[in-house]
Amino acid sequence: MDEIKQVIIIRTDIDMGKGKSIAQGSHASLMSYFEVVKVDKDVAQEWIDRGEKKIVLKVPSDKELKRLAEGFKYKKIPHALVTDAGLTELPPGTVTALGAGPWNSKEIDALTSGLKLL
Repeated sequence: MDEIKQVIIIRTDIDMGKGKSIAQGSHASLMSYFEVVKVDKDVAQEWIDRGEKKIVLKVPSDKELKRLAEGFKYKKIPHALVTDAGLTELPPGTVTALGAGPWNSKEIDALTSGLKLL
């Protein structure tokens, strides 16, 4: 089986503290994982068995985050956009993060290879 990984993509244009950013990335990771479980339990289990490889990337805007989400949707890569509830630092409805996979690394890289690490 090819390499499997998950990417977590965080917006950098909003004022989130480190803890908030980590929490939003955690939401993205779990939400995306559960999307994979719905589609292909074998891929989800293989990812767990191989150590749960994750890469954290950054984007400069919600527009870019939503564009990537559309790309994952088009390529049928399980993903999840995180929208903040507005209970702490951000207004309700703020899109903060995106999780994709765990899925085939090459398919994810086709959409994310131009992004920088957070």
